[in-house]
Amino acid sequence: MVRRDAARPARWTLLRLTLRDQRRNLVIGTAAGLVWMVGRVTVPVLIRFGIDRGIGEDQHVWFWAGLVALTGVFVGVATAFRRYLAFREARWTETKLRERLFGHIMSLHIGYHDRSQTGQLMSRSSSDLQQIQAFVVMIPITLSNLAMIATVTVILFLTNPFLALVALAPLPIVNLAGRRFSQEIHPAVQAVQAEQAQLATVVEETVGGIRVIKGFGSEEVQAAKLVTEADDIRRVSIQAARIRAKFLPAIELLPQLGLIAVLGLGGLQVIDGDLTLGQLVQFNFYVALLVSPLRMLGMAIAWAQRAAAAIERVNEVLDTVPDVADPDPPRPLPTTGDLGAVRFSDVTFGYAGQAPVLDGFDLDLAPGQSVALVGATGSGKSTVARLLIRFYDVDAGTIEVDGVDTGDLSLRELRRAVGIVFEDTLLFHDSVSANIAFAHPDAGRDAIERAARLAGAHDFVMGLPEAYDTMLGERGYSLSGGQRQRIAIARAILADPRILVLDDATSAVDPSKEHEIRSAMSTVMAGRTTIVIAHRPGTIALAETVVLLDGGRVVAAGPHERLLTTEPRYREVLAAMDDPQSAPIGGS
Repeated sequence: MVRRDAARPARWTLLRLTLRDQRRNLVIGTAAGLVWMVGRVTVPVLIRFGIDRGIGEDQHVWFWAGLVALTGVFVGVATAFRRYLAFREARWTETKLRERLFGHIMSLHIGYHDRSQTGQLMSRSSSDLQQIQAFVVMIPITLSNLAMIATVTVILFLTNPFLALVALAPLPIVNLAGRRFSQEIHPAVQAVQAEQAQLATVVEETVGGIRVIKGFGSEEVQAAKLVTEADDIRRVSIQAARIRAKFLPAIELLPQLGLIAVLGLGGLQVIDGDLTLGQLVQFNFYVALLVSPLRMLGMAIAWAQRAAAAIERVNEVLDTVPDVADPDPPRPLPTTGDLGAVRFSDVTFGYAGQAPVLDGFDLDLAPGQSVALVGATGSGKSTVARLLIRFYDVDAGTIEVDGVDTGDLSLRELRRAVGIVFEDTLLFHDSVSANIAFAHPDAGRDAIERAARLAGAHDFVMGLPEAYDTMLGERGYSLSGGQRQRIAIARAILADPRILVLDDATSAVDPSKEHEIRSAMSTVMAGRTTIVIAHRPGTIALAETVVLLDGGRVVAAGPHERLLTTEPRYREVLAAMDDPQSAPIGGS
């Protein structure tokens, strides 16, 4: 659940807690900014003495010029150090938040990912964090600018209170304009970032589904979606630009009016002898020094609003509580004796807002037993696998692995104990060996090759340009469907689970080659508890026992031949499967 009401007033809490770990370096960066500020406010004083003493009294003008030059070098070094520290800490903040956000996204339950748009999550992990990073850069810079404004204001009043009032008279209006700007720009910035996330979603879906798009000749459909989202971004961006155009010129211009007034009134005081020329130049320098910090304050306000919008969007993810999480404390699985027992006891489960898929489902597997789950489309076969590895938690009933409720196990231990080969095979943009060794990155080449041989993948892998070191394209599309599934099977074999789930693992394999994988899998399954989710008749041959699902529960179980002769519903399900003669049923 996203605690939206609590997130709004505490939207800065996330950033504050992150910055707390950086307070030492932020203090150093702020101190560098204060040193920079001291150098900046010293220059006008040196210029005043250079004019009044060096020029007016002919006392070593080059001496004062040299001091101004040295101070300029000092300010330059302080500026570089200040900016380096600011950017370094901002990148550190961005990195820590990205790591935290990525880790949280990885911890969220499958149901959350089923409902979420990938582009939205990508936007929060990239552009939103960049907005936060840009604001953090401004923190030490803004603090030193505030110190500059305060110091210069004090100096101006000490030098000439009347001219100081004239110079600073526009500041209350600047403050009012800044507050109005902040109020109006925040929702506009939120709208821009939301539209950018929508655009990212369209791009991600287009790139990920390029084969479907091209296969149906629907390039124009996706192009139209992109045009719509791009126009939406342009519209809301122009609205935000209008707001900036309305306020930022006033924020920048008003301090300049004070400078103009100081030139006129201060010039009259110099003529009357109430002010030296050096003092007037110094005063004007100080007023000019206020212009840039005040302008930067306007920028800081804008960045703060962007960061606030970004933080709210990041908090929407971080405030989501996983529906499936580790228990505290978890129980361990037994490590001795016959391992791999599975028991579903009166399990009821339905996806959010839908009727139950499983209703009173019971299944008891002894260690080393293999069963094939058979049923019509939507009967819950794949749901059984998803519940076993706790992609979802049951609504009622219990699931046990080796006598331990899966809800009492850590997710990592459970998913190490249960290996699954999905019908929709995903390979990563990496080498063949890295894909096979995904669960055990430190596995040796011998173990990788053994898993590939058992999965019937070794021969075709050796025929690739660089054998096991061949880099696969995105999602493994450089391989055929059957080759991808063999790599996925090898990956599950190398993980060496005590329970193996094959979610129609031979669906993409050419029928002429299916017997090779079935023969290899019979070796892998020997002595290992295996659940075969059957979507076509040939897959049933991998298991010893067939379990028929109907209405969300087991309605029959036994050898294929017996069910074929005694269960009409079983014969109906087989008849509905594609090409029932594609492979022999019952043989190995």
